[in-house]
Amino acid sequence: MSITAKGQPMIDKAVVVEGLTRKFGDFVAVHRIDLNVDYGEIFGFLGANGAGKTTAIRMLCGLLLPTAGTGTVSGYDIMTEPERIKQSIGYMSQKFSLYPDLTGQENLNFYGMVYGLNGGELRKRIADLTERLGLGDFIKRLTGSLPVGWRQRIALAAAILHDPKIVFLDEPTGGVDPVFRRRFWDILYDMAEQGTTLFVTTHYMDEAEFCQRISIMHRGGIVEVGPPHELVAKYGESNLEETFISLILEKETNA
Repeated sequence: MSITAKGQPMIDKAVVVEGLTRKFGDFVAVHRIDLNVDYGEIFGFLGANGAGKTTAIRMLCGLLLPTAGTGTVSGYDIMTEPERIKQSIGYMSQKFSLYPDLTGQENLNFYGMVYGLNGGELRKRIADLTERLGLGDFIKRLTGSLPVGWRQRIALAAAILHDPKIVFLDEPTGGVDPVFRRRFWDILYDMAEQGTTLFVTTHYMDEAEFCQRISIMHRGGIVEVGPPHELVAKYGESNLEETFISLILEKETNA
């Protein structure tokens, strides 16, 4: 491992984990998952609610310590360097995390200061994101009064305000209509083309197909990993939804 000029570790993979496990008492929420994600890749966790996606992503974001396993995110150890991970990534939770009684602008000012941005640097970054994400005058309105889709855009702006190279998005389009969901993914594609690593959890099949690779999760474990079209071809199904159902039913039958 080498060190960049900014003092950050430099490794070949954005995310690498082996045997990642999280228990809550006797309940195993995530069971010995292995995965790796390349820099600049759009990687998806596909699974039903309760499959362990959110628990896994919270461990990768340094918000929850694993019960067992090893791994790195941005070169930082998930067991011993969670605070460094938090500073090096962007994270957009599935629940609305902005302050509803502040405007979008005020929220971004607050999050910018949390990440150590200030003055002209912060103003320029907010202006750039306002244009890039098409926020327009919505940024001047109270976030609590905005439609879900626009709140999600501002939440995304807050997550990438400090220009992280890895962004975790946990069910980012929940409650968003299909048209807005597609527009949101157009934004994510633009980010990936500029070199940002995107790690997305979803239970929408159409979103999973936007990912370059997906891991299908069930009951805390990873059932299969690969590009969506290759998984469909591998199991001889006509689409990803049928592939997903087939794999889950097989898993349940053999349980």
